[in-house]
Order: sequence, then C-alpha cells, then structure tokens
Amino acid sequence: MHLGSWRRHTDNNYWLSYKELAEQLVPYAKEMGFTHLELMPINEHPFDGSWGYQPTGMYAPTRRFGTRDEFRNFIAVAHQAGLNVLLDWVPGHFPSDDFGLAKFDGTELYEHGDPREGFHQDWNTLIYNFGRREVSNYLTGNALYWIERFGIDGLRVDAVASMIYRDYSRAEGEWIPNHFGGRENLEAIAFLRYTNRTLGNAAPGTVTVAEESTDFPGVTRPSETGGLGFWYKWNLGWMHDTLDYMQVDPLYRKHHHNNLTFGMLYNSTENFVLPLSHDEVVHGKRSILDRMPGDVWQKFANLRAYYGWMYGFPGKKLLFMGNEFAQGKEWNHDISLDWHLLEGEDNWHNGVQRLVRDLNHTYREHPPLYQLDFDQMGFEWLVVDDFDNSVFVFVRRDREGNELIVVSNFTPVTRYDYRFGVTQAGSWQEVLNTDSAHYHGSNVGNLGSISSEAIPSHNREHSISMTLPPLATVWLVREAS
Repeated sequence: MHLGSWRRHTDNNYWLSYKELAEQLVPYAKEMGFTHLELMPINEHPFDGSWGYQPTGMYAPTRRFGTRDEFRNFIAVAHQAGLNVLLDWVPGHFPSDDFGLAKFDGTELYEHGDPREGFHQDWNTLIYNFGRREVSNYLTGNALYWIERFGIDGLRVDAVASMIYRDYSRAEGEWIPNHFGGRENLEAIAFLRYTNRTLGNAAPGTVTVAEESTDFPGVTRPSETGGLGFWYKWNLGWMHDTLDYMQVDPLYRKHHHNNLTFGMLYNSTENFVLPLSHDEVVHGKRSILDRMPGDVWQKFANLRAYYGWMYGFPGKKLLFMGNEFAQGKEWNHDISLDWHLLEGEDNWHNGVQRLVRDLNHTYREHPPLYQLDFDQMGFEWLVVDDFDNSVFVFVRRDREGNELIVVSNFTPVTRYDYRFGVTQAGSWQEVLNTDSAHYHGSNVGNLGSISSEAIPSHNREHSISMTLPPLATVWLVREAS
C-alpha cells in the first residue's frame, strides 16, 4: 500500500498523518482479516511521483505524514492489532539529486564512475558501488536500522534483478562483464547475501522478500548453499500467466488452459508470494477489475473467481490496496482510493470487499491452505486437463493430512452433476463459494455439503458429483466423521 493515497482528507485532498493512519488503516486491515501491511517506501524522497522508489534519505521516515516517533507509534499500533509491517526497501536505486549523496565529496564515493557499471537507464538513477565495504555496510546497516529502531518486521527488496545482472536492460557494449567475464554483478550478490545473513543473525524472524523477475537460481535458498538467502520471492510469472488467462474471453480460455497449470511445474523451486501489486494497476494497464472480460456481471464474477483461485493456490498472497473492493480505475498516487464506490445501496464492490474479508478469515482458519505451500505433499491436481470446460480442481493438504478442495469454473456456464475423483471419502462442506448472493453472485451452489460416492473417477475409487457455479471458485472441506 501507498500511505499517501490509501485515503485522503475529503475537504482538501491532504494526506492522512501517521496518527490518522493508525486510527483508520489499522482497524480496517484487521477487520478485513489481513495479516501484514506492506508499505511502499517511506524513506524520505523528493518526488511524490516516484512513490518512494527513489529515496534520498535512507535513514529518515518521510516527514509527509508526521514525525519519526509518530511513525514508530503507527508500527506499534499495528503490532497491537496483530498486524506485521513490511517495508519496501530500495538499495537498487541511488538518486542523482545534488542534495543527496551522489558525488558526496566531489567524487563518485557511493557510486561508480563508469555509467556502464553505475547508471540505470530505465529510471535515470545511479547504482551503488556494492563492492566498497563502506557502501555495503551503510546499506546493510540501514536494513537493520528499520527493524531495530522502528520494529519493522521485514523488508521487500525492490528491483533485485536490476541489481544482480550487469547487463540488465542494456544493449551489447553498454555494460562491463565481471572479472570472470560473466553478466552477474558479483558484488551486488555478495551484498544481498550479507544483508540477509546479517538480518538473520541480528534480528531472527525478520522476513525478507525479493522482487526478482528472472529465473536466477536459489533466490530463497540459504547463502551457504549458493542462494541469495531471502525468505520469499515474488512469483511474477504466476501473476503474468494468470492475468493473461483471466483477460481472455471465457469462450477461448480452453486454448490458454496451461496458463493456470504452468505455475505448479516450478512451484517447489522457490518460496513464492503471489503478487497483485501496484505495478499491475498503473501505466495504462487498467485496474484488475477492468481487465476482466464481459459485461458488469461477468467482470465481477471473473474477479471473484480469480481471487478464490489465488487464495487457494500455493504461495503467500499479496493484494494492492483497492483491489480488495474492486477499485474501478487505475491507481493515482495524487488522490484517494475510490471509497465512494462502497457508499449508498449495497453493490458489486461491497460484495467483492466481503469476499476478500471472508477469503482472509477462512484462509487463516484452514492450515491446508498455507502450511505446506512449498512442499509437494501440500498440493495435488484432481482435475487438470478439462480444457473444454475450463474447469480446474485441486486439493491442498496440511501436515496432518487434512484436505481442502478448490474447484474453479472459468466459464459463465453452470456445470451440473460435475464428477471428479477424491482421495478421501466422506461428506464435504462448502466453506466458500464466490458465486454466493452474499457477494452479489447468482447464488448457485450445493446446499452446504456434498457426500462422496463409491463411484470410480479420475483414477480414484471415490468421487464427488457437484454443481459448479458459473465463473466461480468453490472451497470444500471434509467434515469430521
């Protein structure tokens, strides 16, 4: 979330203060069932439009919203409500503003002298000289500073790919190889490993998350085994594949079926976060809602089905602010989110908001949905090849073998008597249905529960026959016998 545009004063469009955010944001996030707040960078930065990603004051919480102590209190209030706070941290961009640290003593002290090593063409920013011990200590110390002095629970590190590759977004001749002749930035890799190791030793339990957009091996593996030492990595491949699928007219989704199944082929290679971030709702990409095809009913039904799929799929979940109530237009950092969409008579947006709240709370109540996210025992396809109907069924498991079944129908056609095999016989309760009238769906369902039958299907001895609502995801939990 972006603190400057989550909500603003309606009379003058001015920012909420840290104190007001503690009073308004924290109770809202708690009621909605979220476990973490991830803040876009609050390090002091000169330009609002950079969203904090070009920080000049790495050790200073921005004064836009109040004092340092008021920010510290905001974190404390979040902790009291049971929310952890992650901070977007940006060691990959070194702004060239003359009031910053660039050419601090008249020379390239923190940065490189050669633009082939030290300039990001995409963002017009410099690159820290990670090979200088003083620079890497300055930055690693900054990571520890936010955790020790403010109580931040973890860091999401921005633009890791741009740090670890010397040829990132560069043409031939615009970059200098490392001393082995390769494209990896060995100094940046050593810095990331050192930072993650330092945080692990000095502040055990601190979470670090990498926004890393390539297939660099071992981002979330220990540095001792050649990894970078992060806890989690954003799964940008999952995000692109699933959004590409959802944007297709349901009539043609059968030709793109693999977009939703491909993620499981590499799911065990890293500890993934499934991100629907600010990057997906800016620069002409439209809001997540507006990417959905069809009329208004289908747009909202598609979105609800997608969220049900996302929360069931292995990986930790991240939603950008506004996604939880189906923000209608692109995010604009200069104004508030469209809270007026929730006012007046109960409507589609209220329905999505209730769904996300129920997804959060139901997710937390059922360990199969999160306990074995990165273990192959925690996931199994029950129906993976029904291209023609665009139906997917999989099961999630916890360590005790308890199961939760996720069924998605990504066409606007109700499927009656849809049969699939199950590994556990018994009665299955419908604990969540994105087509419920409570969420402004068409209220097609299975009257609360379904019993399996000793009828073989999909290479299993027992099976379930159920009604699949149109453009919907249903969660089933086996009732105790």
